[in-house]
Amino acid sequence: MLVAFSVAPSGAGPLTRPGGPAQDASVHDAVAAAVRIVRDSGLPNSTDAMFTTVEGEWDEVMDVIRRATEAVGQYGSRVSLVLKADIRPGHTGELAGKVQRLENALTKLDDRSGHA
Repeated sequence: MLVAFSVAPSGAGPLTRPGGPAQDASVHDAVAAAVRIVRDSGLPNSTDAMFTTVEGEWDEVMDVIRRATEAVGQYGSRVSLVLKADIRPGHTGELAGKVQRLENALTKLDDRSGHA
């Protein structure tokens, strides 16, 4: 299965001074903590500007996402988690495979339309 997820802290935490203004509105440190857990998991993964995608079996992927979410929880009093899953039993290598099939389809379209 592939699971794309986005996790971010909110509420009071190290990014907000109690009784004062936010010191840094960016969440990159919290996201970095989550991504480190994903990368250290050994599961195939990819991170872009909006989501991190992890590939593996249900239990192992959800465990990594749970641990990443807990890590982000250290940066605020609340955590927002968004998940999107592609559950396709019997298929592996889809993290790269889906993208390769898309690139192949684009190449075919370009060949037919004369685009270089």
